[in-house]
Amino acid sequence: MELAAHNLTQPVIPGLLGNNDIVRESELIERHEAGSKTVGTPFVTNPRMTCRNVEVYYGEKCAINNVSIDVSHNEVLAMIGPSGCGKSTFLRCLNRMNDTVPSCRVVGEICLDGVNIYHPSVDVVPLRARVGMVFQKPNPFPKSIYDNVAYGPRIHGLTSNKAELDEIVEGSLMKAGLWGEVKDRLREPGTGLSGGQQQRLCIARAIAVSPEVILMDEPCSALDPIATARIEELIAELRTQYSIVIVTHAMQQASRVSQRTAYFHLGDLIEVGPTEKIFTNPKHRLTEDYITGRFG
Repeated sequence: MELAAHNLTQPVIPGLLGNNDIVRESELIERHEAGSKTVGTPFVTNPRMTCRNVEVYYGEKCAINNVSIDVSHNEVLAMIGPSGCGKSTFLRCLNRMNDTVPSCRVVGEICLDGVNIYHPSVDVVPLRARVGMVFQKPNPFPKSIYDNVAYGPRIHGLTSNKAELDEIVEGSLMKAGLWGEVKDRLREPGTGLSGGQQQRLCIARAIAVSPEVILMDEPCSALDPIATARIEELIAELRTQYSIVIVTHAMQQASRVSQRTAYFHLGDLIEVGPTEKIFTNPKHRLTEDYITGRFG
């Protein structure tokens, strides 16, 4: 893991002092060469996670280019952008899921509570308990509903007896809004649930190991509108206890569930800011073009 120097100072970019100023693509190239391409507010005062000068390569191909951003406590950070822009690749960096790809190389520094997660001393197993992942397609284990949720606490040794495990399972299912629907079916296969229920089961499984951050990679893309609405309600509830980073192609979903939004384009982090401002008054021309449907 190569470590890059921290750059905690947000650049002052000419032409961005007025609310209506829009940055042109030519200026993006100039700022890229200057190493300060992101506009808006990528940094926060009390971050849960900090990412500095992060680059991701697949072989020689650069998929993520010099990205710096913070994840705050108790917020939902939405990552949006056209297909292939790098948002899911960047999300997977936050709990080292890209380690499973042999050709993938990550450069820069990503810290959780001040500790570089790519330091050789960091064990990825407890890291992935602290930074959980919910995938695009629900992926319950071929086990009972109970054992799906109990799996993490068991392998991490979080309980000393069955009563404690029962409490964690019940509490996690309640937080995921699923307990009332499955409390009499805990020994039935998790794969027998509906798609929306399976995704909430996967969220309960992530919650069961007491994470600090929950990553969600398009968690509603395979769900119907009713199930999607329930997941969005759940995200709002979970934000009071966890930091959440969600990748979504649905801009309306990003506007509903997030407090901050980051726009990616061709591996670059173009703009970060409060969600309302990103969707109503973006500073960058590329952000405006994507939001208004000119491309993507």
